[in-house]
Parts: sequence; structure tokens; C-alpha cells
Amino acid sequence: MKSPAAAPAPLQLVLGEEELLVERAVRAALDAARLADPAADLTRVRVADLTPPELAELVSPSLFAEGRVVVLDAAQEITQDIAAAVASYAKAPAEGIVLVVAHNGGGRKAGKDLVAALRKLGAVVTECAKITKPAEREAFVREEVRGAGGRVDGAAVAALIDSVGSDLRELAAAAAQLVADTGGTVTEEAVRRYHRGRADVTGFAVAEKAVTGDVGGALEALRWALQLGVAHVLVADALADAVRTIARVAGAGRADPFRLAQQLGMPPWKVKKAVAQSRGWRAEGLVTAMQIAAEVNADVKGAAVDADYALERAVLRLARARGL
Repeated sequence: MKSPAAAPAPLQLVLGEEELLVERAVRAALDAARLADPAADLTRVRVADLTPPELAELVSPSLFAEGRVVVLDAAQEITQDIAAAVASYAKAPAEGIVLVVAHNGGGRKAGKDLVAALRKLGAVVTECAKITKPAEREAFVREEVRGAGGRVDGAAVAALIDSVGSDLRELAAAAAQLVADTGGTVTEEAVRRYHRGRADVTGFAVAEKAVTGDVGGALEALRWALQLGVAHVLVADALADAVRTIARVAGAGRADPFRLAQQLGMPPWKVKKAVAQSRGWRAEGLVTAMQIAAEVNADVKGAAVDADYALERAVLRLARARGL
């Protein structure tokens, strides 16, 4: 006889503003509730649209004790009276009801105080922080591939991000599709084959040409990337990643690439590439390149009037810095 599923945690806190991760956390709460009660339904409401009586009605047990997942969205906008009502309910949650409070981490004091109160009351916390750093995006892709039952190497991860972009939904869909289409082993060749025409003319290609002094090739690749709709921030991230990697490898001195990879915590393929790219770079030029990368990162996030021009200028400046 199959044992009944354990009841899901009655209080759950979803923290962060990464939309896909927030949606997955809500879906996981509903799935868990439906394992315990297949008839459990979902109700979502923004706290700004809620009154204390409406909240009381949402979290009151039904006549037939049916399971229910109640999601309070945008809790950073919560008012003091609603926050007090939620905190009061959370001290003695009703049986069969799962209350999920989604908060982006900012907003009013009432919302932050509610988060602290729910933590203290033992709410299950799911972190959904915005993924902005290249390393975080790479880790996300790796986890998506593993979750789909596949394997992926570092070069394939970089190629997939470069070809698909920064949108997590698109990355997740592409990762799952590649696992299905390749039988589980996702390589750079497979990524480029399935995303031909785009993977070859985006951020990492621009960065590789820029740091090796191929100005014409870098500008051509940049223009193609922008024409294809690649996000400015992805190109800027690729430029910064290339410069940082070269600086780290150059600063580590001469050694076997595999030993360097272990020392620096980087994949061997990336170290080998950086060793080749570091030829022609000197310390003074790398310092300047780091400054350029930081400036263009700010430019594409709003500091510059024309992000296209900011990237072109950064490519030209990086090529000059290589000769310093």
C-alpha cells in the first residue's frame, strides 16, 4: 500500500526577483500540496490588492477541508495592517493551507519586518536572487543540463549562453532541448550546430577577437551580434570575463595548464585559451583593460546614451590597451 505524501510546509517564503525561479518555487509548493491532496487549488493575489478581511477569507479552511495554496505576490509592497494580519495568521496556520509569501528583497519596512517574522516562525525559505554574474549564469546552465539528465563541459556552457542570451527561460528551454537532441552529452560542437548562425557572432566571439587585437574582426562580430539582438550587457560581460581571465592567468606565472586550472579554480580549456590570448599583454595594459571593462559595463546599464557606440569604443580601446 502506498503511504500518503507528507504534508507540505504551511509557511513558505520566496525571496528574490528572478522571475523564473520564483515561478518554479510557487509551482513546487503547488506540486507538493497536490501530492498530499490532489484537489488542492492555487490562489494568487498581489498584497497591494488585498484587505485584511479578504486575507482572512483566503486562509480560512474550507467546509470540506480541501487543500489550498495561497500565494501573496509582491510582498515588498505590503502595508502595515496586512503585514500584521499575515504575521498573526502565521503563528497558527490552518491545516491544509500552504501560505507562500513572495518578496523581492526590497520595498517597505513592513515587508522586511514580515520576512523576518516568517523566518522566525520557521517558514521554508527559497532564495531566488537575480542572476546577473557570468559565473552564476554558467552555474544555472550546468544545473539545467544536469536536471534534464545530461552532461555538459565548460566550452559548451559558454557557447550556449553566448548563443541564447541571458534570459533564463530561454536558457532552460535550450538546455533541455539540447539534452534531448544529443542523447545527454552537450558539447560546444552540438551547441553551435543547433544554434548555427548565432553562436558564432555573439559576445564571446567579440571578446576573443578584441583581446587578441583583431579590431576589424571584433567590430564585425559586434555589429552582427547587435543586429541579431544580443543584449548589450552580455557582450560587456564577455569582454570583462575575457580580460579578467587573461589577468588571472598572466598573474599566476608559467605553469602546466592543468596545474594552473586547479590553482585558479578554472576549467583547463579556459586556462589554455587565456594563455594563448595573454601573449602581447603586459601588466600596464591589463590594468587599463580592467578599467575599460568596468566602464563599458556601467555604460550598457544606463550610463551611456548610446550603448552600441559604447561597445564599439570599448573594443577599440581594448585593442589599444593590448599594445601598452
